[in-house]
Amino acid sequence: MFNRDRWKEILEVLTTNWFRTVLTAFGVFWGIMILIILLAAGKGLENGVKSDFGGLATNTMSMWANRTTIPYEGLPKDRRYSFKLEDVQAINENIPNLRHVSPRNQLGGYRGTNNVIRGLRTGAYNVYGDYPEIIEQQPMTVSSGRFINQGDIAEARKVAVIGNGVRNELYSMGEEVLGTYIKIQGVNFMVIGTYKNNSSRQGEEGEKKIYIPFTSFAQAFNTANRVGWITITAEDQTPITDLKMDIINLMKKRHKVHPEDRRAIGYNDIYEEFSRVDRLFAALELIAYFVGTLVLLSGIIGVSNIMLIVVKERTKEIGIRRALGEGPWSIKKQILMESIFLTIISGMLGIVAGTLFIYGVNALIAANGPVDMFTNPSVNLGVVTIALSILVIAGLLAGYIPAQSAIKVKPIEALRTE
Repeated sequence: MFNRDRWKEILEVLTTNWFRTVLTAFGVFWGIMILIILLAAGKGLENGVKSDFGGLATNTMSMWANRTTIPYEGLPKDRRYSFKLEDVQAINENIPNLRHVSPRNQLGGYRGTNNVIRGLRTGAYNVYGDYPEIIEQQPMTVSSGRFINQGDIAEARKVAVIGNGVRNELYSMGEEVLGTYIKIQGVNFMVIGTYKNNSSRQGEEGEKKIYIPFTSFAQAFNTANRVGWITITAEDQTPITDLKMDIINLMKKRHKVHPEDRRAIGYNDIYEEFSRVDRLFAALELIAYFVGTLVLLSGIIGVSNIMLIVVKERTKEIGIRRALGEGPWSIKKQILMESIFLTIISGMLGIVAGTLFIYGVNALIAANGPVDMFTNPSVNLGVVTIALSILVIAGLLAGYIPAQSAIKVKPIEALRTE
């Protein structure tokens, strides 16, 4: 039973040789602090990498038409073809558990020529013809005005949403943007909104894009019902990776592409990429636990060794207590309590030190700006709970052998010990 006399005895034993106790406790302190810091560093790296996705709907894939590489049904290889709006409807009708199927078209591209004019200013930007749901699939936040809506699609309105990077280059500081006109390849579009990019990786370059309704894009630039590529998002309970081949095979069938032609349809599976990142950081977390536990184990071995020395030093005392009728379990419990107490106190100090270190790192990041691919290193309550559990188990392990040694002491032999 935990009583005052027992705790007084524990404190007396541990403070008799305080320097030895501090050195012993430092091993546990250092091990648990390293474990906390490793887990926090892994979390910071994970947060930094995942922030590059910037709110992107990760259960998403994009696909586009390439040249065919295998002849099929009388059609030659190296044939060009395009997706159509009818393909979007076919995907929706034949593939279950899809949330959004968005056709897209694009003007401009890498190192494109100037295609947008406003007054005397010009610029080269990517211009996308989209449906309203694209804002739920790609990382952007409307900063003023609004995004394109179904009314814009139905009436093929010549309206545009521009990125803050476009606004900074085509407009003067403080100049009103909403309601003004920009000319895209000679066609006037009214600006109805601006957006900012959510992805830290793209920065301002991700804000040098212009979004217009898919229907007005087709009308203004004579693309008819052709589709440059299709962005598809599945419901949360169904990975898009599981549906990917069904979608691709459907498109091959509709466009008379050989079933074994792997290059005729290009695709980018974001869910697969995100899952790969998740697996990587799960592995890093396991490594952090492994390394931290090994460091902690070295401290536990130190505690166990010191407890063995303490038992050796108290052989006569233990013999007298046995001779006076104290039971083996009482003596064993005393040794175990001393071990657990020393381990938990030093471990808790290690948790506090690790937490203060993480706080300091976050303060430096906040003061000096974000670090590339590293942000908000932290540990959650679950990690602290696991660390405390490790400490309790470690304390029991550290005290078990010394406790077993203590109860093996025979009173007569102990009293003979000098």
